Amino acid sequence: MMKYNTFGKTGLHVSQVALGTGNFGTGWGYGADPDVAADIFNTYTEAGGNFIDGADVYQFGQAEALLGELLKGRREDFVLTTKFTNGATPNANPLVLGNSRKAMVASVEASLKRLKTDRIDIYWAHNPDGITPIEEIVRGFEDLARAGKILYAGLSNFQAWRLSRAVTYAELTNSVPIAAAQFEHSLVHREPETDLFPASLALGLGIVTWSPLGGGMLTGKYRQGEKGRAEGFGGRVFQAENSTQRTLILDTVLAIAAELGVSASQVAIAWAGTHGAVPIIGPRSQAQLKDNLAALSLSLSKEQIHRLDTVSSLNPSSPARLPIFWDDSSQAIPVA
Repeated sequence: MMKYNTFGKTGLHVSQVALGTGNFGTGWGYGADPDVAADIFNTYTEAGGNFIDGADVYQFGQAEALLGELLKGRREDFVLTTKFTNGATPNANPLVLGNSRKAMVASVEASLKRLKTDRIDIYWAHNPDGITPIEEIVRGFEDLARAGKILYAGLSNFQAWRLSRAVTYAELTNSVPIAAAQFEHSLVHREPETDLFPASLALGLGIVTWSPLGGGMLTGKYRQGEKGRAEGFGGRVFQAENSTQRTLILDTVLAIAAELGVSASQVAIAWAGTHGAVPIIGPRSQAQLKDNLAALSLSLSKEQIHRLDTVSSLNPSSPARLPIFWDDSSQAIPVA
């Protein structure tokens, strides 16, 4: 049974996992055809999911177009998100790339048409372009919010200092708040625990994390000779088993999976869900989706979490566990 949590300081109640739509379509040469994507979407919905993560660049606009069809008659059942920065077509015009106001406005208008909706619930800047000032991004979000085209703004893959500056600038100028942060996080990518998690928690942001399976590495399937994202996305969005520690991490995941009689994927997703974030699952098939959703009923013991934390620790002196909730005095309380 899907559970729901309040998202950051917003009044949104979102499901405990989000559905990533990076595999909706075949524009990248790797993904799910429309019928399979529809089945994935409907099964996620039937399980109680209500949080959809998209981007204009996903399958070069195909993902948004598919979502536009799937949302007909049930738009208000979902928190619909999408991103801009990277363009929706190969070799996109430079004027619609990056974080500029021009790129933002052009991108949101195109996304609204593909999604067949009049507004986007959370609009993300996909990643920093290294050029556009934070002030321009924040004011651009404010313009879109005042025009009724977006409800909330978020930053994806931004460094903690950029995130903090954006939140503060929005507060000082009474602009639409930066309500959410999105970044990669998994047992093989715990670096955000040193800065992005603490910053997001302190700022009261809703947190969304992507690639809880390390691009599939934590499923163990690549040990069996499968290719998946190791080749499917040109090797991008993939964490290789390329170190002694990563081998030990996967060994531990597989051992705990065997103890519980579940898949390695379920163990990795369940662990990611213990950090106060909404993990994104991005299945390419019904079988993958059903396996991912089964993680929602999995409860890892404190001993199992400790084993996973220990083997994946960034360094021997780093904390074993993040503060993941707050008491009434706003003091971080570590969870053992």
